Amino acid sequence: MEHERQFTTMEHPALTDTNDLTLLQAAALLSGSSAWDSRPIPAAGIPSFVMSDGPHGVRRQLGDADHLGIAESEKATCFPTASAVAATWNPELARDMGEALGLEARGLGVDVLLGPGLNIKRSPLCGRNFEYFSEDPILAGRMAAGLVDGIQSTGTAACPKHFAVNSQELRRMASDSIVDERTMREIYLTGFEIVCREAKPRAIMSSYNLVNGTYAHENKHLLTDILRTEWGFDGMVVSDWGGSNSAVEAARAGGSLEMPAPGLAGARQIVAAVEAGQLDAADVYARAQEVFNVASASAGLPAPRPYDLGQHHELATRIASEAITLLRNEEDLLPLSPGTSVALIGDLANTPRFQGSGSSQVNPTRVEAPRELLEAGGEGARGLVLEGYASGYERHGGTSDALIAEAVALAERADVALVYVGLDELAESEGLDRPHMRLSEGQDRLIQAVVAANPRTVVVLTGGASVEMPWVSSVPALVNGYLTGQGGACAMLDVLTGVVNPSGRLAETYALSYEDHPTAEWYPATGPLSYYREGPFVGYRYFTTAGVDVAFPFGYGLSYSSFEYSDLAVNEEGVTLTVTNTSARDGAEVVQLYVSAPGGVFGPARELKGFAKVEVGAGASVSVTIPFDRYTFRHWETSRAAWETEAGTWTIHVGRNVSDTPLSATVEVEGTTPSPIDPALGHYLSADVTGITNGEFAVLLGRTIPTAHPADDLVASDPLSEMTRAKTWLARVAGRKLHALKAKADAKGSPDLNILFVLNMPFRAIAKMSNGAASPDMVDAILLAVNGHPLRGLTRAALGFISNARANKATQRELDQTR
Repeated sequence: MEHERQFTTMEHPALTDTNDLTLLQAAALLSGSSAWDSRPIPAAGIPSFVMSDGPHGVRRQLGDADHLGIAESEKATCFPTASAVAATWNPELARDMGEALGLEARGLGVDVLLGPGLNIKRSPLCGRNFEYFSEDPILAGRMAAGLVDGIQSTGTAACPKHFAVNSQELRRMASDSIVDERTMREIYLTGFEIVCREAKPRAIMSSYNLVNGTYAHENKHLLTDILRTEWGFDGMVVSDWGGSNSAVEAARAGGSLEMPAPGLAGARQIVAAVEAGQLDAADVYARAQEVFNVASASAGLPAPRPYDLGQHHELATRIASEAITLLRNEEDLLPLSPGTSVALIGDLANTPRFQGSGSSQVNPTRVEAPRELLEAGGEGARGLVLEGYASGYERHGGTSDALIAEAVALAERADVALVYVGLDELAESEGLDRPHMRLSEGQDRLIQAVVAANPRTVVVLTGGASVEMPWVSSVPALVNGYLTGQGGACAMLDVLTGVVNPSGRLAETYALSYEDHPTAEWYPATGPLSYYREGPFVGYRYFTTAGVDVAFPFGYGLSYSSFEYSDLAVNEEGVTLTVTNTSARDGAEVVQLYVSAPGGVFGPARELKGFAKVEVGAGASVSVTIPFDRYTFRHWETSRAAWETEAGTWTIHVGRNVSDTPLSATVEVEGTTPSPIDPALGHYLSADVTGITNGEFAVLLGRTIPTAHPADDLVASDPLSEMTRAKTWLARVAGRKLHALKAKADAKGSPDLNILFVLNMPFRAIAKMSNGAASPDMVDAILLAVNGHPLRGLTRAALGFISNARANKATQRELDQTR
């Protein structure tokens, strides 16, 4: 189905250079006109273009659009989320997925697909982790580059997000990420760099948060110094929806487009700043050109190619089957043989959770549930015989002795018990973070009871991030299903029955407990400042360096085949080795390359620097080559503010996961001598993150640690959740009402995305989310009312509303005039 553009008839020949625009027209291009459309300038022949969420499926909304996935959207293929796609360790498969996404976007009238998300999984509690690939930037960057390349091969523009250092949902629009330059570049920016250099996305989305005191959308260091100058990005930087702050500062720093629809007040501010000599007109025209280039390219595309939704469903299923990760398989319980009777247990087997909540939520073309497939029998059941179904637990955290007893009785009658457990809708959602890393008590109790009743129990885990598993040693078979999209149920049965040989590998560490995580003591930040005290010790970089035991290490995953590694050879170009399948079954292995530095720079004991997924036939051997590249040996030399390579003897480790590397070798690398390690870094030198002092963190930062000084009055950057401490009683009542509404929605088991957004939204965003009805001056008036002057503030806001409406009409008339 094709959609008409907001503006399709040009009054003048298409421009090639925005220098032909008036200053106001150029400034107006830097803000959107609706929830999903850029602003057209008909008088100049510039059409709008359409943006839509699409990390794992196109969310093209019908009727009144919103940005949170609340309104119904058109049907589209729901592919596995990024957390699952990363587990394939297969960038080529990600490219296939990207091509399908791009084709569907074209068919649904979408010009810019807002994704993929490749923020680092700093903590397992981030509510949006299901949208992100990994705790490792190399893996995240390579997978995202494949997806972006596929999307853009269709003519659709990709828009990787959220740039940058975005790690929590709590206060996400009013949080300042305080991070040292080395950690920022090595951990949080490298994935974006890989995507920009390898896939050349036509757009990037900035994040909501501030980075070291400056909003991401107006952070010159990020957007100009690094993104444009160092990496050569020449595309459009679009703000996250409501994430812009100052239109003038954004234009100066490299932020191209404010979304969704802030009105024309920002355009007037930009013009006034240029006329006052406070902003260079060249910056305005440069930003306008970036937006115009996307509009021009989108308008000039040929008709979209036809595509087959049935084939896209098959692709979604194939990706899911390659993502599913086998974590335990004692005594080769899996794969299950035809004719095996199974007790199907768990509410998630009846009503599967196959994607996350929020702006990425897709209206799938079809969905199948494990119960549905097994009850239907035939080919869909893959030869399994359903003994019966029991829900086993209450979906949203409740525990029931009666439900557990029913499940136990069923398990006792079957050859094998299949127990589907995992995170529910409230555990993972845009707008909130998980309160802990546990499954619900009812699920933990259920697993223990079922295993006691039937030792042949297979646990199937659903979720977009790691969980604690206190029962794991007693469960003979454990399969991690992630959030595998609309084909996930079929894919899981394929793996359980051996139709597919599992080849997924963990893209994040599964810790024994949340307290073992390096960020456990300070995540999430509940105030305005989020301190990245752990520095570079994120995920496996911490666990391997500090010697902390884990449940399952980064890169881990089993197969129904077995593989041996041999013949490692290393030269200045990379490594080669031989992988032999020592089993009687064809399979795929993910060969992982880690490096250890000579020791002149403090940091992780080993880091992933390359990987290759290879198909190996039964009894066969294959030669594997993993090349070195610009990322293999570099570090950010803080003393000289440059990327450098430490000269000396590097150790190369090759193997199955970060903790199992049977092959190793050394290589002499030319480079520079790093500055001496500062002993004042103290606990950082042994990765003892819990012992880090404020003084040591200040040494890492290279400056005094910033501190927050909350004012008595609320300010524009404070989230609306802070109204509970307002001076005006009516504002306090409104704040308490928002919290009550959230609690009411939580009790129903489904997150209220509107309430979550409003709670986290700062006052400043009112002017950015009101489709031009509110201006920055009106926000100041509202704050005046909230801070103890309700009559004066509301009167000023009302007058400001009238004044802003008149100004918008006058500005629009001026925009409609030709030069």
